[in-house]
Amino acid sequence: MRKIKNNRQLDYSKFNTDITAFVNDNNIESPSNYLIVTSIKERITYIFEKGDDMWVLIYRWSCTVGKPSTPTIKGIFAVGVKYPAITSEGSKVSAKYATNIVGEYFYHSILYDLTGTYVYDGRLGVAISHGCIRLDTNNARWIFDNASQGTTIVIN
Repeated sequence: MRKIKNNRQLDYSKFNTDITAFVNDNNIESPSNYLIVTSIKERITYIFEKGDDMWVLIYRWSCTVGKPSTPTIKGIFAVGVKYPAITSEGSKVSAKYATNIVGEYFYHSILYDLTGTYVYDGRLGVAISHGCIRLDTNNARWIFDNASQGTTIVIN
């Protein structure tokens, strides 16, 4: 897990009310020019870019999170390995632009058939995944292309 400035706990009191104040008041650091934040409750992924002395919100995307039986993990993480497409063993679906959060958890596109041609499940803004965070394909590609390995991720 990524260390936070001064090794202190984050104050989540503004997390679902003022996400920009949350990231700036907590002085969250990232080794890249970007910071990724996902609200499980709101089912929104936020992308921040480093400004002069603070984080500036540049994108706000609807996302799908884990269902109650397979919830999305919470915590502070760092972007890991990336895959152009993933599928799980025995699965009938695939996902594009997979960016690892930790373990088997990824940011990735909506679900496609195994050929990656046809949308299998394009729903966003719901809690139906096995724990991964699904995004519109263009948004998953943005993270894949722009958030370098080590970029800080906050999920709550």
